[in-house]
Amino acid sequence: MAEGTIKKVTSKGFGFIDTGNGKDLFFHLSNLEGVSFEELYEGQRVSYTEGMGEKGPRAENVKPI
Repeated sequence: MAEGTIKKVTSKGFGFIDTGNGKDLFFHLSNLEGVSFEELYEGQRVSYTEGMGEKGPRAENVKPI
């Protein structure tokens, strides 16, 4: 699993992860593991796997470290 930092969390149930290599990954609340969307915050370290969604790359299996 890769690690990154929550860059942005929106009120609409999605956000972005800073992967540390100049690329941000989209994530949706349906891709969270063991945490509710309301528990996430900007700057939080998370682990994830990179997958492919309908609109391009996205983070899946997102969980706090």
